Amino acid sequence: MVSFFEHIPTPYRLAILLGALLLLWVLEGIIPRFSFKGNKIRHAGINLFFTLTTVVLNTIFAFAILKASVWTSEHHFGLLYLAPLPLWLHALLAVMLLDFIGAYLVHLIQHKTAWMWQFHKIHHIDKEIDATTALRHHPVENLFRIAALLLGVLVAGVPFWMVMLYQTVSVLMSQVTHANIKLPKWLDDAMSWVIVSPDMHKVHHSTYQPETDSNYANIFSLWDRLCGTFVKVKDTTALHYGLDEYQESRYEHVGPLLEVPWEKQQQSSPQL
Repeated sequence: MVSFFEHIPTPYRLAILLGALLLLWVLEGIIPRFSFKGNKIRHAGINLFFTLTTVVLNTIFAFAILKASVWTSEHHFGLLYLAPLPLWLHALLAVMLLDFIGAYLVHLIQHKTAWMWQFHKIHHIDKEIDATTALRHHPVENLFRIAALLLGVLVAGVPFWMVMLYQTVSVLMSQVTHANIKLPKWLDDAMSWVIVSPDMHKVHHSTYQPETDSNYANIFSLWDRLCGTFVKVKDTTALHYGLDEYQESRYEHVGPLLEVPWEKQQQSSPQL
């Protein structure tokens, strides 16, 4: 596993991403949580555009992540090098810490910081949440996330193969939790005690702000539970997605979505 993730080619990573999307696309047709109201193909095209920008930016900055992870490994720098750990435990804790710093914490900060929210809300404008929503992020927001991942690598002390392991698991989990699928309630509830479940994350995309400002985690649900940001909704089928002030059809196009952070007339802001 070490060798595989240390040298995993970009085409392999893209194949994993696209393969998971295809599988979830099929499952969304078999066990949907909601009936899709819009044009599913056009919706996917918009979100895949943002997915492409995410992949491009991650590729551009991969060198910085690589250098940072190699440096922490060579100098045994970071929290996970404070005591000798078996490889499996180092890997598990690395994924957990990267998930906390590189996903949960930066996500929380974007909701609580007005100017950062202007970029993050592109993700929340989507009114038809499905697996393609997972990587629907404004290019500027991607820079926040890359910076958070870099910080996580330096703070924790994470070899490069563990970074690749984390990113693979992170993308797959994000697709699963955004997928428009209906799991048995007992299974979804059980999952949510350890990892983020689809229904748990659906709450985060609610138009009701106290629900929007909750359930920030990406892989491990314990961050929300420990930090007091976990919210459970009895009936997720009653949720409404999106942001009230972005219901116009023009926000179903790439151009207007890219311009959203600079639209002065919009007053959307997170709960501070």
